Amino acid sequence: MPTARTTARFGRGQKIMALVPLALLSAAWTASIAGVGASTATASAESQPTTLPDGSTVPTEAIQAPASVSTAGGVAPGVQGDGARIVSTAATSGIPSAALAAYQRAETVINAADKSCQLSWQLIAAIGRVESDHGRTNGNTLDAQGVARPGIYGLALDGTHGTSRITDTDAGQYDADARFDRAIGPMQFIPSTWSVVGVDADGDGERNPQDIDDAALATAVYLCSGSDDLSTPAGQRAAVYRYNHSSSYVDLVLSIAAAYLDGEFTSVPNGTTSAGYLVPAPAKPDKQGPKKHHGQPHATQTQGPGGSTEPSPAPPEEEPTPPAPSPPAGGGGIDLPAPSVPPLPSTSVTPVDELLTVAQAIVQCTLDGYVDNVLKDDDPFDQCVYDYTHR
Repeated sequence: MPTARTTARFGRGQKIMALVPLALLSAAWTASIAGVGASTATASAESQPTTLPDGSTVPTEAIQAPASVSTAGGVAPGVQGDGARIVSTAATSGIPSAALAAYQRAETVINAADKSCQLSWQLIAAIGRVESDHGRTNGNTLDAQGVARPGIYGLALDGTHGTSRITDTDAGQYDADARFDRAIGPMQFIPSTWSVVGVDADGDGERNPQDIDDAALATAVYLCSGSDDLSTPAGQRAAVYRYNHSSSYVDLVLSIAAAYLDGEFTSVPNGTTSAGYLVPAPAKPDKQGPKKHHGQPHATQTQGPGGSTEPSPAPPEEEPTPPAPSPPAGGGGIDLPAPSVPPLPSTSVTPVDELLTVAQAIVQCTLDGYVDNVLKDDDPFDQCVYDYTHR
């Protein structure tokens, strides 16, 4: 069950769904794996288990060999484009429910086994986001058991394409490559490091780097090796740098962890792909008004019975027609091509599908045909931006 310290991390603006059931599941899971009976609930702190679920222990010496490696010019496989955008869209990209449960379980188990570590699940989750977008890179999804399908394998670490050169260390057991190592699983472990920290976290009899339960706890074991206090910025930075020897990697991971600590995350169903792209509108806007996100009437959220949120009715057909842009001085308009943007995959989760960032909303409203009147702050353009960024 989460401690007072864990509860305090869930800051303002938190969007996670069904957190309490997950926390209860985490506690029950931890007790059952450790073989703790009902009477343990009243046991003293001194009688709590000091080993991991499969009987292994946290290394007392800090592991210096990296858990993952960045390619030249890149941060990690789960990061495409600007790292600042990854932080700003931490909420809309979502965390698959299996991954979220695995991160929370890892925190519970590791802090019971090593009380001096004080690791937060948000730091584990930030590494999962950077390494594989929580198990969703390269067309993967997490199944009901939390296993990445069809499997996450990095580039061959053969010294080309900006990679480090690491010859095979596992005879291809984990990475299906008997010549060179490849990073494996949602947390992108190098096989040689996995052989040190790999753990059977879910009691299925297998230490599987593609299983988010095993991989998340292995990440916790790696970070807590040694004597760093991960409740401090210095301890976090030192541990994450050991995980991947890149300062830009450390900066991004800690920024995402801070966003998760502030509550900027959403639990989404397993199999859901990441959001974060805009839906392209037709080149010529419809004169009946703005095209709505995903082709649906854009609705605001109203408070329903019992505190639930319900979408309000779509706006009436008599919605004011946006003013047409004025031609440039001197006569004769200039036809410019409409900007094109990649599609936003539907997640079937209303907050994820309908809510945009301000920057995204500005682009979308421009594509919808609205023109910003910079001298007014209540024109149709501003209303459009507000609708796209508020529930």
